[in-house]
Amino acid sequence: MSKSLRLSEKWFRRGLWLVALVFASFLIGLGGTIVGDLPKVESRLELDAFLERPQAQQLRAQLLAEQAAADAAQAALEQAQLQRDKARSEVQSQRESFTNWLAARSVTQRAEHDPEVLARTRALDALQAAELVQRRAVQAQQQAALDARQSAVQTEKQIAQMEDAARTLMYAELRRVELRVFLYRLALTLPLLLVAGWLFVKKRQSTYWPFVWGFIFFALFGFFVELVPYLPSYGGYVRYVVGIGVTALVGRYAILALNRYLERQKMAEALPDQERRKELSYDVALARLAKNVCPGCERPVDLKDGKTDFCPHCGIGLFDHCGACSTRKSAFAKFCHACGSSAKAERGV
Repeated sequence: MSKSLRLSEKWFRRGLWLVALVFASFLIGLGGTIVGDLPKVESRLELDAFLERPQAQQLRAQLLAEQAAADAAQAALEQAQLQRDKARSEVQSQRESFTNWLAARSVTQRAEHDPEVLARTRALDALQAAELVQRRAVQAQQQAALDARQSAVQTEKQIAQMEDAARTLMYAELRRVELRVFLYRLALTLPLLLVAGWLFVKKRQSTYWPFVWGFIFFALFGFFVELVPYLPSYGGYVRYVVGIGVTALVGRYAILALNRYLERQKMAEALPDQERRKELSYDVALARLAKNVCPGCERPVDLKDGKTDFCPHCGIGLFDHCGACSTRKSAFAKFCHACGSSAKAERGV
């Protein structure tokens, strides 16, 4: 069809398509902002909202206390182990000294050293007793630290069980919130899509067609880009069912439209030649001729053989002769290309 348009008209149309795209881009930006803000309608879900707050707070406070007790017990255990190691080192040192002294005494065999033997023995016994006390203190602290850790672990398990149950409830509510937000989006985009469908059917060739097409692009983008990605899946069943439904609706519309088109073509082909010409737009007729198809029935026709004056499929006149110069010309031309005579004057219009 572009071949039948004036040069200025082509550029005007391109400019108007640019207007349609710019208009659609601003509408898409506004719609995307609104759709993006829709989740803010719902309150933000938190795990604590699905817990039994008094019990959860009590267990958490208990856990903090048990962890503090475990840390304190661990610190005390480290101190006790240090004291035990210290006592063990002193016993070892004293034992080595006593052993060396006994070896020296056995050489001299002096009786005046017997009291010192007893004193050293008593000192070693005292150090060993102190080491035993420290060892018992370490064992007591180990038991206390173990009890504190086990108690904290049990409390953590109870809190984890409560949080798992609450998390299940939160996920169920989250799915319900997602479904509600999707319905909000659907309530916003579906009317736009219906309006766009009505505009496409009724107004796509009106004077303000750039705004009509801009709104159509916006509605399609809002439905298929802003809505479809948020379509609930439920294992894929919803998406596939919706896809089947949309495909069936579009297919049914296409089949009915094709049948209506074929019926209109049959009715048009039954009309006289002059009436059929009146129904055809000048630009549409020239565009179809440029594609080597019949303007009336849109079937392929060889227009370059120089002999075909009528469509062999529907019989509509394709070429005639100028009444002024008898030059063969297109039957849809408004003027003769050879002499410039008006076709309307020839037909007595």
